[in-house]
Amino acid sequence: MHPQELKQILSSGLLSFPLTDFDAAGDFNARTYAARLEWLAPYGASALFAAGGTGEFFSLTPNEYSDVIRVAVDTCRGKVPILAGAGGPTRTAIAYAREAERLGAHGILLLPHYLTEASQDGLIAHVQEVCRSVKFGVVVYNRGICRLTADSLEILAATCPNLIGFKDGIGDIELMVSIWRRLGDRFSYLGGLPTAEVYAAAYKALGVPVYSSAVFNFMPRLAMDFYHAVAADDHATTNRLIDQFFLPYLEIRNRKAGYAVSIVKAGARLVGHSAGPVRAPLTDLTAAEDDMLGKLILAQGPQ
Repeated sequence: MHPQELKQILSSGLLSFPLTDFDAAGDFNARTYAARLEWLAPYGASALFAAGGTGEFFSLTPNEYSDVIRVAVDTCRGKVPILAGAGGPTRTAIAYAREAERLGAHGILLLPHYLTEASQDGLIAHVQEVCRSVKFGVVVYNRGICRLTADSLEILAATCPNLIGFKDGIGDIELMVSIWRRLGDRFSYLGGLPTAEVYAAAYKALGVPVYSSAVFNFMPRLAMDFYHAVAADDHATTNRLIDQFFLPYLEIRNRKAGYAVSIVKAGARLVGHSAGPVRAPLTDLTAAEDDMLGKLILAQGPQ
């Protein structure tokens, strides 16, 4: 797939990041992971991001990463495009990006580099080196220690033709407006704050109508209903779902650091599509929190 084709796909619709399945021993479970993708693919997400943040990229070994991307590409071939997570130090990110390209992924989401702070010049060099190492499309994720400015993105837009997307995980409205006004349709823009539904209407108003949904992992119909309501400016539906589901969901998620992934794995298990436990340093929800989430899911009716 040409990078510009991928950009077009990412410019509309709902995106999601499938969980990575682990068995009881904490090892990658290829069988249930393939079944998960087969379950989710027909619901209509524009693209799926394998081994992303919700997919615990940060806890996978290189061999496991290859297995995850291979299974995702093979399972979703002809159904939905697959982008792979890639990150860490520059040469590590390059190795992951090249492996994803070799395995047939359609592009990568470039996750933040590891640990150390960096200047804008350093961030530009990092993204340039990764983009130049592959031919397929690259989406850069502004989050954590990777905080690119509009000036930096303008340089990257001019020097990296296959950099086709920008995902915001920071929530700095002034920065997002400056990027959108400066770069216009040079990129596809993705909302990427945790539980992005809460911010979806505001980001749509900024010119960012596309976002990624973690809830899609266990309530795909509700996630799609919410997306379509946002797209149609159906405020009655979005307000109802925010009040009845998303705000109570956030109350559980915010109880402990790292629960943005843990609560999704709990939700998948509660609806009968278990992805196993999270890996350290994340921790699973407590039994009481599981019960709270289960009641919240049941209150939404059949999915």
